[in-house]
Amino acid sequence: MGIVKDTPENHGLSSKALLDFFTEIEQLRLEVNSFMLLQDGRATAQFWRKPYTMNGPQLLFSLSKSFTSIAVGIACDYGYLDLQDKVIAFFPSKLPNSISPNLAKMTIHHLLSMNAGHHDNIYSVVAAEQDWVQTFLALAVEHEPGTYYRYSTHSTYMLSAIIEQATGQSLVDFLMPKLFEPLGIPRPSWETCPMGIAAGGMGLSLSTESIAKFGQMLLNQGMYEGRRIVSESYIAVATAKQSDNRLMGAGRADSVQGYGYQFHLCRHGCYRGDGSFGQLCFVAPEQQIVIAATASFNNMGELQALLDLIYAHIIQQVGNTDPCSTADQAKLEQRLSSMSCTIPVFKPVPDFMRQVNNHCYMMDENPQRLAKVRFFLQEERLQLHLLYGDDREDRLAFDFTKAVHTKSVFAKDLSMQLQEVVTYASWQHDNTLQLTLMYIETPYRVTYTIIFKEKAIDLQFNINVSLTLSDYKARGSLFPH
Repeated sequence: MGIVKDTPENHGLSSKALLDFFTEIEQLRLEVNSFMLLQDGRATAQFWRKPYTMNGPQLLFSLSKSFTSIAVGIACDYGYLDLQDKVIAFFPSKLPNSISPNLAKMTIHHLLSMNAGHHDNIYSVVAAEQDWVQTFLALAVEHEPGTYYRYSTHSTYMLSAIIEQATGQSLVDFLMPKLFEPLGIPRPSWETCPMGIAAGGMGLSLSTESIAKFGQMLLNQGMYEGRRIVSESYIAVATAKQSDNRLMGAGRADSVQGYGYQFHLCRHGCYRGDGSFGQLCFVAPEQQIVIAATASFNNMGELQALLDLIYAHIIQQVGNTDPCSTADQAKLEQRLSSMSCTIPVFKPVPDFMRQVNNHCYMMDENPQRLAKVRFFLQEERLQLHLLYGDDREDRLAFDFTKAVHTKSVFAKDLSMQLQEVVTYASWQHDNTLQLTLMYIETPYRVTYTIIFKEKAIDLQFNINVSLTLSDYKARGSLFPH
């Protein structure tokens, strides 16, 4: 069942306050791709920037961690786990020859609260190996668990591996009847490690509405539509301060308030789960508010800017309702329905472009190992074939008069995945073609700028945000027919 819509005035918030909120988002150029505001369980403001869609899955990045935390709470409620269980107890065949005292002390509680004892960021070391569990257990644990906060995606991964060991089920299989189905969430995609274990700390994809439902369950202290999902006692400890994160979150007011069990504590009694580039599940218990958002922020400072706006225009405005204004409500609805990404301008195809039909260009060495680029043109439609050095081939459809919705293989959190993409073809100059690809299951927006020379092309690859990819340029030489 979907979330019921309502007007903000029915819940103590004016449409004008929300208009001011969305106006500031646009003025600050915060690329919020989707947004849902729940008040008392009702959706009082929501939008999906075109071409993002209401039911489309979104990659959550580290917001995945909050779902893994609740999985641990559920497993504890069912008696599969205890927060004080030792980590090494679950993996007798994966242990190093010598078990250090600090490793021996490490518990589920320490993994949840991000104070397992590692001094440095262990991400790259673990991710480079085939067996993440064995690699994690072999690492030096420099600090006594519980004494040193270090944000660690692979600590969350270990929670996923522990749940699999304790229950005999994958994380998704375990959560389907206990969390996802009761919340009306279809079976989600959750990327896995090389051994097939759900990544836990990343890789989950859900719709914005699903994030909002999860937040509402948290707000209701583990209940959803009259059904107990996780114990109230677990929600209480998960959203209370378990670790001091002041050294790691300097400069961002809502990243130095303490850390719970895979939740960041915030000002004004609020808390949140979040992920790279601004994925957000924000809970304000006092105001009975949940906010779910997905974004394409360049840095987490922009997430702090969004939180500042949430406090100023939403949290602190509840109860300051002006007399209900039908005009303001209409303006708000208009503003929300018109939210859109910047769309390239469509222009006629230059005559010379007809000549490059079926042309193939051999590319110089480049970071993506793009080996060949071939163009197929038929009237207003373009087929672009990209062939890579690893034998991967990507066939992309474009139209010079409209957007094209198709599917393409592109990066997610851990691997290349087939996903939805919306493509645009636009001429910048007579010899310069710009191809824009919006991977609407992620924050990624890719632009290929191609300058045509007599027997060559200059190709420039740009991506708006990424943890792994970078911009590059490459020359391509025309391959004889």
